[in-house]
Amino acid sequence: MILITTAGKVGAEAARLLARREVPVRVLVRDPVKAAALERDGVEVVRGDLAERADVDAAVKGVSAVVLVSPAVPAQEVAVVDSAVHAGVGHVVKITSKASADSPIPRRRHQAGIEDALTASGLGCTLLRNNAYMQNFLMLAPGIARTDGFGSSTGDGRVGMVDTRDVAAVAAEIAVAPAAHAGKTYWPTGPESLSYADAAAVLTRVLGRTITFHPLTFEEQKRAMVDVGVPEAVAAMNAQALSLFAEGDSDWVTDDVPAILGRRARSFERFATDHLAAFS
Repeated sequence: MILITTAGKVGAEAARLLARREVPVRVLVRDPVKAAALERDGVEVVRGDLAERADVDAAVKGVSAVVLVSPAVPAQEVAVVDSAVHAGVGHVVKITSKASADSPIPRRRHQAGIEDALTASGLGCTLLRNNAYMQNFLMLAPGIARTDGFGSSTGDGRVGMVDTRDVAAVAAEIAVAPAAHAGKTYWPTGPESLSYADAAAVLTRVLGRTITFHPLTFEEQKRAMVDVGVPEAVAAMNAQALSLFAEGDSDWVTDDVPAILGRRARSFERFATDHLAAFS
C-alpha cells in the first residue's frame, strides 16, 4: 500500500497512475466528496487532516511507501515523517522545490527544514526538487481568455517549468520501486527553459491568436494577486518568488524526468494544447 498525503494536482495524478497499475494506493483528504472521482478509479480515499496526529497515524498503517506532498507546513509534514518511522514505512518520496535554509522565500525555508527532518529520520527517502509548475499558468488562464494577455514580474528570466503530471509520474515510479532511488535528490523539469515572453509565443501558436506578455514590477505583481483575493502576505511571497525568476533563479533544465520515466518530459506546448479550453 502506498499513501499519498493530499489529493492536489500532483497527489491526485500520482494516485490515478498507481491505481491504473493496480498498485494499492490510499489518499488522505479532508473532504472525501471532492475525491469521489479518485475512489471510482480504485483509490482508497481516507478522510483525515494532516494537522491531526491520530488521522496521520491511522493513514500510515500498513503502508510501504509515502508520497509526501502538502503546502510545506513543517509541523504537518514532520508529523507524517514521525508517524512513518513508528509505523515501519520503508520509503518516503518528498515533493519539494529549490529549498534552502537561507532563502528569502519562507516556503523554501520551510521545505528545507522538512527535508532535514526527513533525512535525519533514518527512513529511506527521495527528494523531488521540482522547478516551477506549468499548471501555475492555469491561474492566468481566465485573464488570458478574456484579454489575450497576462502580466508577471518574471521579466526576461527563463524557467525550466515542469508539468505536474510528470512530477506525479516520477513520484509514482519511485514509490513502486524505491530501492534504486534511496538517498537521491532529483530536479524534475520540462525539456526547455522559457521566459514568460516565450510562453506567450507558445500560447499564440497553440491558440491561433496573439497573446501578449506584460512585464510587471514587484508591487504591481503583488497588487494583482491581492486584487483577486490572495492574502497580502502570500501575495508578497509569491511576487518575490516570481521576481527571483527574473534573476535566473529557475533557469535550469535536467534530464531527470526522461531518465526515470523512459520518455521525454512534457513541453509547455504540450501542456497548452492539453489545456486549450482553459485559455480559450
